[in-house]
Amino acid sequence: MNDLLKLETQICFPVYALSREITNLYRPLLDKLDITYPQYLVLLILWEEEEQTVNQLGKKLQLDNGTLTPLLKRLEIKGIVNRTRSTVDERIVLISLTNLGKSLKEKANCIPEQLMKALGVEKEDLIQLKKIVNTILNKNK
Repeated sequence: MNDLLKLETQICFPVYALSREITNLYRPLLDKLDITYPQYLVLLILWEEEEQTVNQLGKKLQLDNGTLTPLLKRLEIKGIVNRTRSTVDERIVLISLTNLGKSLKEKANCIPEQLMKALGVEKEDLIQLKKIVNTILNKNK
């Protein structure tokens, strides 16, 4: 029974440690673009869908407005995104890429491959890991 409380039997610790490791591996790659990992996540969404509301971004990134708003303000100060109020409903803030934000996509193109090399595992293994993680994350939704 006591084995259940040993660190080596916990799933939470290796997942936590892996998350930290992946974020640390991203850091030097993202430093070249002068962005943080959470800012990179915002850009991934905006590169795919050029305009999003703050609420849409928060839902996709599983972040609350209190965390997301300062992050978006910093991206705006850097000239990467524009924040504008909707003309239909001024409570809605729209986030869109500037030309600089759009140009960062080309510079970021190599990041996924570089990260995979840094992790030192096969693409198929990462695909399987992502599938398992998504199954767990989506189970309670």
